[in-house]
Amino acid sequence: MSKLLMNLRRVPDEERDEVCELLDEHGIEYFLTPPSVWGVSAGGIWLRHDGDWERSRPVLADYQNRRHDREKAAFQQAHRDGDVTTVGRNLRRHPLRTLAFLVAVVAVLLIALVPFITFG
Repeated sequence: MSKLLMNLRRVPDEERDEVCELLDEHGIEYFLTPPSVWGVSAGGIWLRHDGDWERSRPVLADYQNRRHDREKAAFQQAHRDGDVTTVGRNLRRHPLRTLAFLVAVVAVLLIALVPFITFG
């Protein structure tokens, strides 16, 4: 009986393709299910044989650890290069837009809280 190896909700296409390639390299048979039209199911990578479950788990865990390290290093490099958006960078690059958003947030909070504030 088939067994779900990986749910594809919020999984980038690149990662899905890398996992499929990894399974091919290790001779593990799988099939993909597409996401549903209404978004109920995100699709998945399924193993054809139950016996492949034990073989695939350490392979997938190793891949995910390597991917995590790679993505973390890329994020840190982007942060050092100034490519990551932060509140401070947004404020410096777009001061009027940031101020407008701040005013809007304060206005929404006031509208939400004014009925519960007693004066006097």
